[in-house]
Amino acid sequence: MLYWLTSYTDIWGAFNVFRYISVRAGGAAVTSLVISLLLGPPLIQFLRDKKIGQSQRKDGPSSHLSKEGTPTMGGLLIFASVVFSTLMWMRLDVRFTWLLLFVSSALTGIGFWDDYLKLIRKDPNGAPSRIKFFVQISVAMLVVGYLAGFPPNSQYATSFLVPYFKRTFIEVGILYYVISVFVIVGASNAVNLTDGLDGLAAGTIIFCAIAYAVFAYFAGHMKFASYLQVVPVAGGGEITIFLAALIGSCLGFLWFNAYPAEIFMGDTSSLFLGGVIGTIALCVKQELLLPIVGGVFVLETLSVIAQMASYKLRGGKRIFRMAPIHHHFELGGIAESKVTVRFWISSIVLMLAAIASLKIR
Repeated sequence: MLYWLTSYTDIWGAFNVFRYISVRAGGAAVTSLVISLLLGPPLIQFLRDKKIGQSQRKDGPSSHLSKEGTPTMGGLLIFASVVFSTLMWMRLDVRFTWLLLFVSSALTGIGFWDDYLKLIRKDPNGAPSRIKFFVQISVAMLVVGYLAGFPPNSQYATSFLVPYFKRTFIEVGILYYVISVFVIVGASNAVNLTDGLDGLAAGTIIFCAIAYAVFAYFAGHMKFASYLQVVPVAGGGEITIFLAALIGSCLGFLWFNAYPAEIFMGDTSSLFLGGVIGTIALCVKQELLLPIVGGVFVLETLSVIAQMASYKLRGGKRIFRMAPIHHHFELGGIAESKVTVRFWISSIVLMLAAIASLKIR
């Protein structure tokens, strides 16, 4: 919205500053951070007053029993600050603005409904899994369908850029669209599975967002894209501003969600955080980078799949003490805060490895 002020530079030349993506990205990050910090305390108090709190599994780590009743649905804080900051700082005439807001709103909606049924209606099952999955699939198909009709870069519409290799693409044809749906749905559920320790999901998402903010900025700058040999995407630089807003909102949320957490995000934002990162991976044509920068989320998901497969195929035998794998480490005697920080460190290393692909070609 503030970009429109550049039309009035003849009145005041200082408005020209809003042309710069770096300025607007910084403004978006600060705006969402401030909103999160300001709205956090009243939201936490409201949820406490309404007794909208988390129920803990009795078969989980005993240290988690003390979290019973901790306010949940804190994802509303992340969503609200991201949307407001995005609308204020991102260009409203760029298609990616509305695509990312659509994904965020749709997945926040199904996540909120699930939390509403569990926490307010006291239905332990929440929203039926088939309906949640149907909504995720539908959102992903709509996004992929739109990008098929209006690709980020028509020259590479059905190709994957291979990281770390010079101008190496894998052309997969129509299979690209099937894989793309899987990317969005898989990323959405992977973050949801990771949201099990104080600060784990929010902190890890920040590092993913930083990496993709770098790639979005370069993809949107034709000269940088050519020099660094990434796929150029018209308008891709604006995605940097959305990611900056996401980073600021997650930092603000982490202020209250860090151990010991005063509030949990719930499905309200865990589903949308993963889904929107997956969507951004498609928009900036860095799909194969997602398993690298989101390696922690991949590990968490694979641990759940392996645990379920082992239980069913090996007559009830488990591989891990408990899945997702962060609980395995907890039950092994590692403090929750230490598990979280070690996963953050892993995410930082993966983020740097992903960014390094810009020069290792």
